[in-house]
Amino acid sequence: MAKRKARARTAKKKAEGSVRVSVSFPRDDYTELEEIAASQRASIAWVVRAAVAKYLSARTALSNRRGRGGTS
Repeated sequence: MAKRKARARTAKKKAEGSVRVSVSFPRDDYTELEEIAASQRASIAWVVRAAVAKYLSARTALSNRRGRGGTS
């Protein structure tokens, strides 16, 4: 019982600062996400979080280049 409570507290701490969203995908995109997740032995949620992180990182990098007088 104590281990279960400890795991619940750990999960809660990890989730602090997180926001849950519901997203709908076209069937073809979802099927591709399933295939990617299976090949990575990961969840679809992990694949989507990784893709969003990469998108936001690239977007920030592009903004920074433009802010320094870059031409993109």
